[in-house]
Amino acid sequence: MVDVLADEIKAFVRAVGPEPDETLVEMDEFAEREGFPHVGPEVGAVLRLLARLTDAERIFEFGSGYGYSAYWLAEALPDDGEIVLTEVDEDELELAREYMAAGGYDDLARYELGDALETIEAYDGPFDAVLIDHQKGRYVDAFEAVRSKVPQGGVVVADNAVTAGIIEFDKLREIVEEDADPDALEANEHTRGIADYLARVREDPEFETVLLPLGEGIAVSYRVA
Repeated sequence: MVDVLADEIKAFVRAVGPEPDETLVEMDEFAEREGFPHVGPEVGAVLRLLARLTDAERIFEFGSGYGYSAYWLAEALPDDGEIVLTEVDEDELELAREYMAAGGYDDLARYELGDALETIEAYDGPFDAVLIDHQKGRYVDAFEAVRSKVPQGGVVVADNAVTAGIIEFDKLREIVEEDADPDALEANEHTRGIADYLARVREDPEFETVLLPLGEGIAVSYRVA
């Protein structure tokens, strides 16, 4: 994980934020031990807060991995709420099921094995909160697929909006800030994907987008109309 914040600031943010429960601590330890990328407790806490602020009843994730972000989000749901986890790796999805069950959230979760862009087509809205955290070159496709299913007052969050091991931040910054030509910069597909996504949500008049420098950067797009 390539954190945006300096280590001492990250530690301070973590100290001020909510205390992870035993299962989340175990999930963090798993990520550290296995080198598994996850949003981390700083971003997890923000995701849960956003779900609370939007009074989320239904949540959809494009890419769930072993369930870390879903676990944070699930606590904000009412007893009759729903969170849809999607993952192409069967073992990771099964691990997500185990962790969600350990936290008491299994009844709220629906586990979908396969392509998230295909899965979303089978679901009607609304989804009050959406997390996009799969292949960076498909972020725009994910937004287009779910946009009409997000009600006014809902939120779409995209992870890795600043950096990740596969994203070239200097090139991303030039594309976004200076309107540089990605071809001339020879930006890779992951960097292009994030740049395209940020351009798409920023130009959408029905969404207001801010970028929060936590974790690897999250773009938060709130539906205003």
